[in-house]
Amino acid sequence: MSNEIPYDVSFNFIPRAHRPAKPRTRGITEIRAPYYSTFGTRHLEDVFDVAGQWVDGIKWAGGSFALLPSEQVRAFSDIAHKNDAYVSSGGWIETILRYGDDAVDHYLKEAKESGFDVIEISTGFIMLPTSGLVRLVEKVTKAGLKAKPELGIQIGSGGDSGEAELAAESKKDIGDLVDRAQKCLDAGASIVMIESEGITENVTEWNTGAAASIINGVGLENVMFEAADGPVFEWYIKNYGNEVNLFVDHSQILQLEGLRQNIWGNKSTWGRVINPAA
Repeated sequence: MSNEIPYDVSFNFIPRAHRPAKPRTRGITEIRAPYYSTFGTRHLEDVFDVAGQWVDGIKWAGGSFALLPSEQVRAFSDIAHKNDAYVSSGGWIETILRYGDDAVDHYLKEAKESGFDVIEISTGFIMLPTSGLVRLVEKVTKAGLKAKPELGIQIGSGGDSGEAELAAESKKDIGDLVDRAQKCLDAGASIVMIESEGITENVTEWNTGAAASIINGVGLENVMFEAADGPVFEWYIKNYGNEVNLFVDHSQILQLEGLRQNIWGNKSTWGRVINPAA
């Protein structure tokens, strides 16, 4: 019995669930750049030295890059690219849109100069019609960047709002989310990020039916789920296998990859994650 994973890892004689080499199109792991945890380029280098084989991209959040000197932002991008990982902006375009089209154009220009590869287009705080969302996808693509719309079912998601605060807001229709996601993909979006609020975060009970409807409606390979909590990403792996695309905190890379490769797990996943090589 041989290990089909094309990586240099210790104890390689132990078989494990198949994981393709980078660049991957399935089973993508995107990690959070500095935001909740403040760290610099030396720490990021350490992360890639230890776990870079399992990191497909890094994502800034909340416009945190706008608080760093330009050379620091570029240094983060250079480290990611050196390790065959992409750089995503996170959802700050919601702020930029308030200042008009010129600001959006300037934002895309500086993002590209800063080494960003992907622009996330979040809609949690704004009432953006589908036609406007599609035009943004087209604008980002035309600028030579990949567009990643972020959609969710919870109004007001994406900003650390409390459970009670979000519960006071209404939820969006799943069918509408699937329709918007498909229109974005048709317009050239590379993948669609799914907000965790209203599904597995800030809810009294997980809305697993929503995740199933999104996957069935759009396709597993076309969506990425926010899952920065151990029980959440374990649930996704347990239900959809190791090819589900997930966004996690940078501290969780090895825990998630251990599940993906079937080298460890909890009671409900230990020894059960299987994916044969082609």
